[in-house]
Amino acid sequence: MFASVIIDQDTKALDKVFDYKIPDKLELQKGMRVFVPFGSRILQGYVIDIKRDTLIDENRIKNVIAKIEDFPVIKTELLELMNYMCQKFHLRQTSVLRLFLPAEMREGKVKELFEKYAILNDCYSKNDFKRAKKQLLIIEKLESYDKVKLSQLKKEFGESAVKALINKKVIKLILEKINRKPFSINMQDKFIKLNDQQKKAIESVGEKGVYLLHGVTGSGKTEVYMRLIAKVLQENKNAIMLVPEISLTPQVLSTFKARFGDKVALLHSSLSAGERFDEWKRIFSGEAQVVVGARSAIFAPIEKIGIIIIDEEHEQSYVSESNPRYVTQDIAKFRANYNSCPLVLGSATPSVDDYEAATNGDVKLIEMPVRANGKPLPQIQIIDMMNEIRAGNSGIFSTQLLSDLAKVINQKKQAMIFINRRGFSSFMMCRECGYLAKCNDCDVSLVYHKEDNRLKCHYCGKQYKALDKCPNCGSDRIKQGAVGTEKVVAELHNIFPDVKILRMDNDTTSKKNSHQKILAEFSSTKPAILVGTQMIAKGHDFEDVTLVGIIDADQSLYRSDYRSTERCFQLITQVSGRAGRSQFEGKVDLQTYSPRHYVYKFASNYDYKGFFKKEINLRETAKFPPFSKIIRILFSNINENVVKSELKSCYNKLLKVREKFYDDIIYMDAMKSPVKKIKNSYRYQIIIRIKLHNSQLIENEIFACTNEALKSSVFFEVNPENMS
Repeated sequence: MFASVIIDQDTKALDKVFDYKIPDKLELQKGMRVFVPFGSRILQGYVIDIKRDTLIDENRIKNVIAKIEDFPVIKTELLELMNYMCQKFHLRQTSVLRLFLPAEMREGKVKELFEKYAILNDCYSKNDFKRAKKQLLIIEKLESYDKVKLSQLKKEFGESAVKALINKKVIKLILEKINRKPFSINMQDKFIKLNDQQKKAIESVGEKGVYLLHGVTGSGKTEVYMRLIAKVLQENKNAIMLVPEISLTPQVLSTFKARFGDKVALLHSSLSAGERFDEWKRIFSGEAQVVVGARSAIFAPIEKIGIIIIDEEHEQSYVSESNPRYVTQDIAKFRANYNSCPLVLGSATPSVDDYEAATNGDVKLIEMPVRANGKPLPQIQIIDMMNEIRAGNSGIFSTQLLSDLAKVINQKKQAMIFINRRGFSSFMMCRECGYLAKCNDCDVSLVYHKEDNRLKCHYCGKQYKALDKCPNCGSDRIKQGAVGTEKVVAELHNIFPDVKILRMDNDTTSKKNSHQKILAEFSSTKPAILVGTQMIAKGHDFEDVTLVGIIDADQSLYRSDYRSTERCFQLITQVSGRAGRSQFEGKVDLQTYSPRHYVYKFASNYDYKGFFKKEINLRETAKFPPFSKIIRILFSNINENVVKSELKSCYNKLLKVREKFYDDIIYMDAMKSPVKKIKNSYRYQIIIRIKLHNSQLIENEIFACTNEALKSSVFFEVNPENMS
């Protein structure tokens, strides 16, 4: 018998299947990990097939050395998923297989955790221990408690007394597996009576197919999700529930744990190695039936899936922008189809592409147009910041926002302030000569962080000394750029010194469980103000938040991306939905320098359908997705000349593809990436826009032009989420 093995080395040269002979005494199954000889080395590999025959000369075939585990760690469905992902996203097999296992498990750095317990043997006499008082006390404790941790006994009575009882065989030691839990849950399940629109939504989800649940913020989508999951659990099936941000995971997990108890497992990148391994093992063994997590949870080793739910389905975070690059929704569709179960995509602001699919009938649309509590959505007031400047106010906050914040504080309620930029200021620049502080390794300006008094690169993480004088001309006239969360908090502290002000961004949430701690503190403090980036914009449910302030609504509007207006509309709608979620009315103060832009007209009225109609017409006219396909080929290397040379070589090959499909290729050009350098690697790109007719054939031919051994790292993306 022979094993088809993929070597666990993520290189293009080894992206193929190798045959090995299975020794007679070695029992192997598909999905197992094995040690195999490869040249002069011994490497790990994945068994993807077992077969009787091989086309290779048997004299040249080496034996599998050993299996790493006694069971297949990659299940059949995930092996099928690997083939799909490699074809769909043009990925290497090893890159995909590594997504299916905890990294520390693959590297042999984590194992199951066991605790030693002491129990009494059946045969002993307390009379034998009248003189050994400590030993007698140990016996009496074990009689009362049945079993006690060995470490606890040693701490309480001393190691020698415990050891003596073990030697006399009065005490027997047993091992028990310990599950490292992500965090403890202290939450009661709330009984919620379904309203008519929730009942209708639940009834509309059939046994299979893709469903777009378009429900306004606060419409009760989470309760719909939980009822749908409860339904599949009754059928002895399992469920996957995805959320876009790690910051949302604790809140969602708490709600789901309160409802489903230990049937719920959590998967996301902020877990410790031990926690991630234990949660993965609980899912793998079938102990956990509901997987809750961010993007990576879609690869959970769960079988008999009865439903997959993707909340806030429009979010960019569901698209992996680092190797391996993939789209979570596409993988969810594959797994839902494989298991013949429904896929539910939920959002208050669906992606234009998915809503277009729903209007065409490719996806079934379910609508929940009103809030579950019957209250109106918060009023959005557009504030023209140019009028503020004309009136002599050049500060961060408009007069209206400050007035509304004062009211919230007086009423002992809560407010959220949204600005999608962290740090104190976005750059430091010399007013005399124009010098701009940039990262040495990345082609981006450095962001000033006042708390650390450092300049930081938000791409590679490098830190630099803050400027007090210009290194170019020596001037001390240093200008700071647009404000970030840190500056907003500092200003609010000056204006409202007695009010609790919390900040939530990548800088304040880097430590374990920091998301949970910040949200818990905000929830229990009144009055309070929470300042944050898009981490605070979605999913959170605080009944005393009556005001949301949007500091710089224009920030996401004028990016060089065809999705910029869509993302602006989504962010405004999502963050606005944090206000007025209980019996208290909510209000939103939206500050902008472009108050007459059409996106604000639709957003202020929560008119998604009006916005969609406008946006889809613009895209159809300009032939942007979903009416075309954009392909981006990104080249990256520390040597700029190598990148330029390989880019030119590839582009020349692509000219022949363009000539062959001239009528189907709308646009093609080679250029520097908008961010020219990241982590000391230069970045150039080729952008191609093609019509949908023959698009898959053209895409395959384009990929073939890049599919060769190059010195540069090459990333192939279809409809990329981030064009920078």
